[in-house]
Amino acid sequence: MPTRALGPGHVDGAEYVHGWRPKVIALDIDGTLVKWADGTGVSTEVIAPAVYDAINRAHDCGAHIVLASGRSPHGMTRVADMLDLPRDGEDRLWIVASNGAVILRYPPMDVVHEETFDAAPAVRAIMREQPSALVAVEERGVGYRLNDHFPPGELSGEMIVTPLEELISNPVSRVIIRNPSARAEDFIELGRRLGLQGISYVVGWTAWLDLAPVGVSKASGLSYVVNQLGLEPGDVLAIGDGRNDIEMLTWAGRGVAMGQAIPEVHEVADAITASVDDDGAAVEIGQWF
Repeated sequence: MPTRALGPGHVDGAEYVHGWRPKVIALDIDGTLVKWADGTGVSTEVIAPAVYDAINRAHDCGAHIVLASGRSPHGMTRVADMLDLPRDGEDRLWIVASNGAVILRYPPMDVVHEETFDAAPAVRAIMREQPSALVAVEERGVGYRLNDHFPPGELSGEMIVTPLEELISNPVSRVIIRNPSARAEDFIELGRRLGLQGISYVVGWTAWLDLAPVGVSKASGLSYVVNQLGLEPGDVLAIGDGRNDIEMLTWAGRGVAMGQAIPEVHEVADAITASVDDDGAAVEIGQWF
């Protein structure tokens, strides 16, 4: 059931459209492929059998499977391994990491495109308002450099404690700002109040703020991939559940929100599938494959 007026190239229910089938399936990870553990910022790292089967069925039918997440690259390659993709002898997967700032092929991990920016002014402005906040930047292939440790399980890889000014002394592809004692709504208001000129930002389920280069999103990263494949946005089925999926869902030919997503994500989607607890990604993919 579509929840917004469909623009050119957008696709509503499979029952109404004849002859369209996605050539690319862009998949968020946390809250879409894997469940959150008890509503926290930590995922279960388990893909349900129905979701695994649906993705592999689509892959076997020739669809390009593209993982698109706010996770860092090394946090996404293990999900590709969980899906057993790609198989021996097949082309490497396309992966859109760090909310679109880093694009790679896997395996092996090969970064083919990266967007960076000077995060220092925005980080300093945020820290004046949230002096106890945690800040992290990716140390690609290793883990993260951070000013202090995040709650257990929220980041993956090696954690390298680093002075704040050193963290932001060079251009970066993404900055994570986290305050376990604040609410997501506090960060939404903070972003509005500060303006954060010259960067893109998105607030997660918790008091988690991702900073990225202006204009960079999962949609921009997927646009790069689709161009490389010689395809169009109208060929893409995208499924996600978070605020950082909004651009992707509006850009894709068919953008589908998970059932448990917040209202602002539902509002931009062409359709709403079941929740992650009810294998919503498999339900949607099963309409086409």
